Amino acid sequence: MFRDMPWPFYNHQFPESLGAVVMKTVLSGERPALQVLHDPDNGWNIADGVDDPNTPGGCVAAHISHVVSLDPTLAPLAAMPPGTIADRFEVGGDWHFRDFEWETE
Repeated sequence: MFRDMPWPFYNHQFPESLGAVVMKTVLSGERPALQVLHDPDNGWNIADGVDDPNTPGGCVAAHISHVVSLDPTLAPLAAMPPGTIADRFEVGGDWHFRDFEWETE
């Protein structure tokens, strides 16, 4: 599993070996993925948009392809450029995109 891979991806599809930081609630199916971040450093994060992803033990590294197999509506986000965050209110709902930058201290 790789933390980041050259972007844009071939055919705008997530590579099988690409990893992401994924909330356990999403991976278990307890909550849907409602927020996806392609960070400025080319990493990926997938969150439920409800719970705090910074809670100790709240996230794990997983292949994005596994998460997409659980929710195919995430697949089009492979075309999302670095420095972008996507939010939606429900599975199948429209994605709302905005620029993302890490906060500076």
